Amino acid sequence: QVQLQESGPGLVKPSQTLSLTCTVSGGSITTSYYAWSWIRQPPGKGLEWMGVIAYDGSTYYSPSLKSRTSISRDTSKNQFSLQLSSVTPEDTAVYYCARVRPSDYHDYWGQGTQVTVSS
Repeated sequence: QVQLQESGPGLVKPSQTLSLTCTVSGGSITTSYYAWSWIRQPPGKGLEWMGVIAYDGSTYYSPSLKSRTSISRDTSKNQFSLQLSSVTPEDTAVYYCARVRPSDYHDYWGQGTQVTVSS
């Protein structure tokens, strides 16, 4: 059973960089041909896919967030991370990490972590 757990600050000030880590257990983030996503859900809105890091370390980002988003990984810890720069209150959301099957289906999700952007 694959399990994912998000961690990071729950409060970030405007203009700062939001940093979150997803720790994966029960499966390796380097297993072919899976990928690992970050998704968020602002209050009262739907899910927004932010970006993904594949088993080989390649990354792909949502065009609307690409200029502010970076996803990286630490294979020794079986973790992948999200950095979102220059945050505003509009970046307030529940942030999720998830595993992506080769079919693009997100099959395992973390429980989500609330991040609030406020001074």
